[in-house]
Amino acid sequence: MSAEPAPLPAHHVLILGGTTEARRLAEALALDPSCRVTTSLAGRVTAPVLPPGETRIGGFGGVAGLAAWIVVHDVTRVIDATHPFAERMSFHAAEAQALTGVPLLALRRPGWTPEPGDDWIFADSLADAAALLPGLGTRAFLTTGRMGLHTFAHLTDTWFLVRSVDPPDAPVPPHLEVLLARGPFTLDDERELLARHRIDVLVTKDSGGSATAPKLTAAREAGIPVLVVRRPAVPEGVAEADSVAAALRWLGSQV
Repeated sequence: MSAEPAPLPAHHVLILGGTTEARRLAEALALDPSCRVTTSLAGRVTAPVLPPGETRIGGFGGVAGLAAWIVVHDVTRVIDATHPFAERMSFHAAEAQALTGVPLLALRRPGWTPEPGDDWIFADSLADAAALLPGLGTRAFLTTGRMGLHTFAHLTDTWFLVRSVDPPDAPVPPHLEVLLARGPFTLDDERELLARHRIDVLVTKDSGGSATAPKLTAAREAGIPVLVVRRPAVPEGVAEADSVAAALRWLGSQV
């Protein structure tokens, strides 16, 4: 007697990924036999750590390409779990929802908030941060990502330390040291790094989450100012969740 064929998944969830939350969501959904999960990665890291389930790497070709992919692959739910500063992809996802009618959820981790003892200065963009930086220090730990280094390339009087999984592309600041490393990093790691490189200002984006938060604690302990780039605008009218657990609840409510 032949075995019964395995039932086809009832749902196909497309996760627009690249974050810790995206990976954890994929791990949870991969345990559900009624769910097929595909994680899409932008392809900016040479050797990404792939989540369970199916993966695709690279862009969709704009809003129309994303909408077409959703339809052709019978996607039933889309989760935008991209980095808080990947604003273009978030707007593309919202526009694709309008075209396809497929439910969309934005999984956005909460931003950071200053604590007693913090010396935070806020900037509205990387360009704004570059304009403010010369008045705050001369040895900067720049943690805004390798893709935006060109914004600081004109600052010839500032020494920069950058930590990245892959080497950055030119143009970059003339006085630059690159540490090739993949996080997360502990508080002791960050304390040692700031002391060893005599860092006197930290530049970061308001990425939120715990994986990269130890650098903020280390800066607070060392009395170092932190230049924080605010998050960009997000699409209006998109359902939001602030945790993987909340995203799973949303998915359950859509059945």
